[in-house]
Amino acid sequence: MQITWYGHAAFRLTPDTKGPSVICDPYTPEGVGYRPIGESADLVIISSDDDSAHCRADLIPGEPAVLNALTVAQSGGSAEAAGLRIHAIEAAEWDRHPEHEVPGQNGMYRFEMDGIRVAHMGDVGNPLTPAQMAFFEDVDVLLALAGGYLTIELPDLMALIGEVRPKLIIPMHFRTLTYKPRNTMWIESFLNYFEEQDVDFACDSTIRLFRENIPETPRVMVMTHAR
Repeated sequence: MQITWYGHAAFRLTPDTKGPSVICDPYTPEGVGYRPIGESADLVIISSDDDSAHCRADLIPGEPAVLNALTVAQSGGSAEAAGLRIHAIEAAEWDRHPEHEVPGQNGMYRFEMDGIRVAHMGDVGNPLTPAQMAFFEDVDVLLALAGGYLTIELPDLMALIGEVRPKLIIPMHFRTLTYKPRNTMWIESFLNYFEEQDVDFACDSTIRLFRENIPETPRVMVMTHAR
């Protein structure tokens, strides 16, 4: 599997074996500062349809299938699109979000590609319930909200990681020189929760993962956003 991090919460996952390519949570470039996503995919998954930093499937080139994880979560929790089975669970945004008087709802979602179980945290903003914790059990790769402000706070994120122990944690939605909302944390705040020997730096926006190389115990892989 090949994983590209565009920035914010947007990724592209491409299988090595038969199956669809997937783009997760595409953003509005002008809103977050990252470059436009110029690649297409077979499927685009959005965590909601009303957050321009997570839902801009319309900006993806071509004619990909589009799946709203919130709709999936509210309609039984499972759906298939472009030949991929996706599972989702509903979650609320940060309850003190400066742009929303009432916290919006979004979907956290997971799927399997090349035998690797991948989960995306959407835009959850609060401590996870027992049911939401259980949703992430047995995950191999967790695309984790690591910036604190505007999303889940870091101690609550670490409670999830400590409970379900994903094998590989790829942080997203943290402050960078491109994306820098006031109070959003730099990656160092998240990395302070880990031993230095458990953190790797890709120094690239794209990595390759193979089932046999997934670590046995949790490790962090810090990626560089696409430029």
